Amino acid sequence: MIAVVQRVTHSQVSVDDEKIGKIEKGLTVFLGVTQNDTESDAIYLAEKIANLRIFEDDAGKMNLSLLEVGASMLVAPQFTLLGDCRKGRRPSFAQAAKPEKAESLYLFFTEHVRELGIKTATGRFRAHMQVELTNDGPVTLIVESAGNQN
Repeated sequence: MIAVVQRVTHSQVSVDDEKIGKIEKGLTVFLGVTQNDTESDAIYLAEKIANLRIFEDDAGKMNLSLLEVGASMLVAPQFTLLGDCRKGRRPSFAQAAKPEKAESLYLFFTEHVRELGIKTATGRFRAHMQVELTNDGPVTLIVESAGNQN
């Protein structure tokens, strides 16, 4: 799994002009699922992101996690994160999981985040979404599950 994680002051996702998810302070996570991902990858990534020390403490240092500051997470599925652009001009999505598997692991990931006690909003799988956010910092990180790291 691969995630693009952005620290935000607020974020929302809409489908067909209907707002389906919204958070205030927290993290917006764009999540891509590969063919080889498993539930253990989802657990690892959810816990890694929830515990990343990327929120500022009283001294202004990035020293606190999402869990410690009590913030929220918006998770949007994004298979295009698996687009390989090294050859030609059209991305190859050969490494992306089939939709059924990807959706199952996306839902498993978001449920695990909720089980950690994090208020979680979601996008909609296989929908054309509009995501609006205000990146705070800006802070943007790419986080991969253990199985995807080289």
